[in-house]
Amino acid sequence: MASPERNKKILLDMVKQPSNDHCADCGAPEPDWASYKLGVFVCVNCSGTHRDLPAISQIKSIRLDFWDDFLVEFMKTRGNAAANAFYEKCVPPFYYRPQEKDCVVLKDQWIRAKYERREFTGENNSLQQVYSSGLYEGILWKKGKDNKQFLKRRFLLSETDFTLRYFTKEDSKKPKAVISMKDLNAVFQPEKIGHAHGLQISYLEGERTRNLFVYHDNSQEIVSCFNAIRATRFAYLKKVDPNARECDLVPLITRSSIKEGYMEKTGPAQWETFKKRWFVLNLTDRKMSYFKTSLDALELGAVFIGTEVHGYSVREVQPKGNRSGRWRFGVTLETPDRQFVFLCDQEQDQREWIEAFKLHIKH
Repeated sequence: MASPERNKKILLDMVKQPSNDHCADCGAPEPDWASYKLGVFVCVNCSGTHRDLPAISQIKSIRLDFWDDFLVEFMKTRGNAAANAFYEKCVPPFYYRPQEKDCVVLKDQWIRAKYERREFTGENNSLQQVYSSGLYEGILWKKGKDNKQFLKRRFLLSETDFTLRYFTKEDSKKPKAVISMKDLNAVFQPEKIGHAHGLQISYLEGERTRNLFVYHDNSQEIVSCFNAIRATRFAYLKKVDPNARECDLVPLITRSSIKEGYMEKTGPAQWETFKKRWFVLNLTDRKMSYFKTSLDALELGAVFIGTEVHGYSVREVQPKGNRSGRWRFGVTLETPDRQFVFLCDQEQDQREWIEAFKLHIKH
């Protein structure tokens, strides 16, 4: 007869072990769920995808559900370290491993690739060809230039010349744009784009950042596209610096902003009316870009964020006068050349922007 309290204690002791105290799939701390078919401990969010794979994984709460003795014994013979050594044996260095805060589609496809398709065990390396062959071609829905409508566009990614091209017609031979891997970035933005599979591709056009907003209805296809971009950019980085270590190049493949959102800004003289703009702060290139709206394609301008020793600082400020409308939570950014004043809608936004600026200025 199984002892519920004894088995619960065993499982709770197991989940405290260094190899089990984070989710096997996204790294979230203190997982409360376990797959008793795979022998792994996972967080509540990743457990949802496991539940969608009943032939592969069976999920129980380690705190609330009843565990038979034989299931606990099975868990004791497995664990996250042993499972990942098998299921993640052949993950390419460029392949994106989702973290706790990443969007659902990335985590869902990572779990399916690991356990359902077994792409990384060494058994099915051919499944990696779609994103690791050096050539990717597919149809994506792309946001139009002057409206909110998304249109079908053909995309062609090539490692031969390290470019991403897209075409306005499926049979066209002349691309609408040829984008170099040198400055290309890709990041999932489902909330901004309004689609669960929304992907933002950014690159430099002259001195200004241009954005493409795309999606595909098939979750596996859009994640494969994303990893194909990462594979091509990784190859580009290796060519540029052949002596660099892989562990140093991987963080440079694609970059997420540390903070983005709406603020109001005024001009250099600070007597102009404040205007609402969408700001994106990147740690990698020390630049804060701003756009008219969150889905604007072309950057309106940018502010370089230097370090404290070079005369940069940030503080909160109380706005003066009535030029700002209803936004009352101010942020002042001091640079060697000028003072920037921004206004936030909420005090929480003000705090987050100040902390983000401080992170830049201190490094």
